[in-house]
Amino acid sequence: MQGLVIKSTGSWYVVKTRDEIVNCRIKGKFRIQGIKNTNPVTVGDIVDIEMEENANTGIINNIYNRRNYIIRKSVNLSKQTHIIASNIDQVFLLITIDNPRTFTGFVDRFLASARAYKIPVILLFNKIDSYNKECIEIKEKLKGIYSKIGYLCLDISATKKINIEPLKVLMQSKVSLFAGHSGVGKSTLVNTIYPKLQLKTEEISKHKQGKHTTTFAEMFALPFGGYIIDTPGIKGFGVVDFEKDEVGDYFIEFFKLKQYCKFNNCLHLKEPKCAIKKAVENGEIATSRYRNYLQIINGKSEHYRVSDFEF
Repeated sequence: MQGLVIKSTGSWYVVKTRDEIVNCRIKGKFRIQGIKNTNPVTVGDIVDIEMEENANTGIINNIYNRRNYIIRKSVNLSKQTHIIASNIDQVFLLITIDNPRTFTGFVDRFLASARAYKIPVILLFNKIDSYNKECIEIKEKLKGIYSKIGYLCLDISATKKINIEPLKVLMQSKVSLFAGHSGVGKSTLVNTIYPKLQLKTEEISKHKQGKHTTTFAEMFALPFGGYIIDTPGIKGFGVVDFEKDEVGDYFIEFFKLKQYCKFNNCLHLKEPKCAIKKAVENGEIATSRYRNYLQIINGKSEHYRVSDFEF
């Protein structure tokens, strides 16, 4: 019996078949076949299940090939990676300038990983109703950077219902993943889009740190067509399996210019006549994008600091 994984708790998986919803486990063999993920099964997977004898639970005995997925380095040091969700049509990455702050290091790592797996990303600048003049200026600078290189950006407010209808139009008939730091308003936005879900939400702490209200990734069918995947907040985003010479290909504006570099294998570091470095010097490529590119190829973690808003 074939089904769609709509929720993952790490040990149990909720699978939607044609006729019913089944709580399932996985066969042990999935954990010993060289899989280096913390989660061998993820939300969005198409699987085969068989019902257990004398029970209303099932066993997942086959996982179909994924057409794409969002993956990051896991915080669990005993494993290598964590797949956030699979078989996605698009990702909405929620960004907040304050309360909490989303830094470009996180954004650029996420965008590079999504591009590596050919998943379109739309940037949602949430909580715009609460921004002061400084936050608005920063937001507009960020929108300018990402719009220029081809990313669709949309100002929204989940609480004030600003631009929710245009967002719903973008989501129609597609599998959409909502991602971002804890506290950026993912669950609140899901509730605004589909109030009947009534997902749990919490206020930001006094230190402007987000709280994890979504514990596990879960997929919901939308009344106007399509699906939405709500995910736990991500504190950091470690890229996975990137070779140094391919990282630049996942930065859209770098990829367009690399043909003009003197060397075909240019890493845009100290090589002479590098088109990327020249574009940074001329202001054609944002300094923040180049800085975050360097962090990735040098194997450094995200460095969160106020100066990250120096573009």
